Amino acid sequence: MTRTAIKGLLLATSILGTAGLAQAQDVTLTVESWRNDDLSIWQEKIIPAFEAKNPGIKVVFSPTAPTEYNAALNAKLDAGSAGDLITCRPFDASLELFNKGHLAGLNDLPGMENFSDVAKSAWTTDDGATTFCVPMASVIHGFIYNKDAFDQLGIAVPATEAEFFAALDKIKEEGSYIPMAMGTKDLWEAATMGYQNIGPTYWKGEEGRKALIAGTQKLTDDAWVEPYRVLAKWKDYLGDGFEAQTYPDSQNLFTLGRAAIYPAGSWEIGLFNTQAQFKMGAFPPPVKNAGDTCYISDHNDIGIGLNAKSGNAEAAKTFLSFVASPEFADIYANSLPGFFSLNSTAVKMNDPLAQEFVSWREKCQPTIRSTYQILSRGTPNLENETWTESANVINGTDTPEVAGEKLQKGLDSWYKPAN
Repeated sequence: MTRTAIKGLLLATSILGTAGLAQAQDVTLTVESWRNDDLSIWQEKIIPAFEAKNPGIKVVFSPTAPTEYNAALNAKLDAGSAGDLITCRPFDASLELFNKGHLAGLNDLPGMENFSDVAKSAWTTDDGATTFCVPMASVIHGFIYNKDAFDQLGIAVPATEAEFFAALDKIKEEGSYIPMAMGTKDLWEAATMGYQNIGPTYWKGEEGRKALIAGTQKLTDDAWVEPYRVLAKWKDYLGDGFEAQTYPDSQNLFTLGRAAIYPAGSWEIGLFNTQAQFKMGAFPPPVKNAGDTCYISDHNDIGIGLNAKSGNAEAAKTFLSFVASPEFADIYANSLPGFFSLNSTAVKMNDPLAQEFVSWREKCQPTIRSTYQILSRGTPNLENETWTESANVINGTDTPEVAGEKLQKGLDSWYKPAN
């Protein structure tokens, strides 16, 4: 073989080797999710931002309908055909996947240091030892109000419980608006927008929630009954026929300008922005007395984890570290106003109403819904029972004290604290 031929052969081998290397580095990751509404955001914003910095890794977002996700995902995981990245629902559903060996532990993932224990609580084992999903977003509770109505009636934004009821009295007395838009027909609305919204103020957020799990507090204690006493007073401000009012009815009453205040979850922001023809503002749950610590339900809603059997684990971890980054937090939170980053790095929100909600993190103590971790695994289910009792208290068919007794009796029937 001539020298020229040898050179040519070596060159060809070199080119083939380089091509083989490039081919080996080219990985495609598949993301399982129930958020089919977010497909365009992933395709147009999230994936391009990641791929621009990681040219060897391609990402495909492959959502399933929300109601079918759990069953479809479990079937895929059992069959070994699930994607590399698994979008995680909060608390028990994802914990079960981890316990079955479907989700990998992520304690050592670069970027996990960007999340607080509260942020990680929905995707961490009961003993706190292992976190298995990167937190993506939470929803925050509070009150959205009609700014035009407040200006018209000369009402200042209430900060204390007394100021809150004084504002409701003034709105009711003037008569142009229903003071507050909330119904009890759908049950969950009374609990989620009512009890879980204002309750952390009285049970002191995480302090009370953890004490309930530990068994050192009970639902018959004053800290848990007091928010029901406050809710019972709401009845006079919800307008005629609130007992037959559904959740969509409440939304419509507010966005049509017929109610002045809406007990809210931040997920309403996107819809309300498109429907309300008036200026809106928001305020956190009022404190009992001026100067008290304020508490907000900053409830973990969505995370993302690694399929323990993924053949592309290293590339998947690279993507998960991106999800844990401030860059992802900014993209996600501003694409979906009302779904807030759980990253410790503050995100500058473009939407003014979303910015108001997220600003409360700077002055209030965050917690999650008291019924979601551990306490709703048995029968009767504490979350569902809380729906019923919250509606009963507002309707006046149960006293706050009776509600507490019923809830604690149901919990005691199956739950025994570990210590």
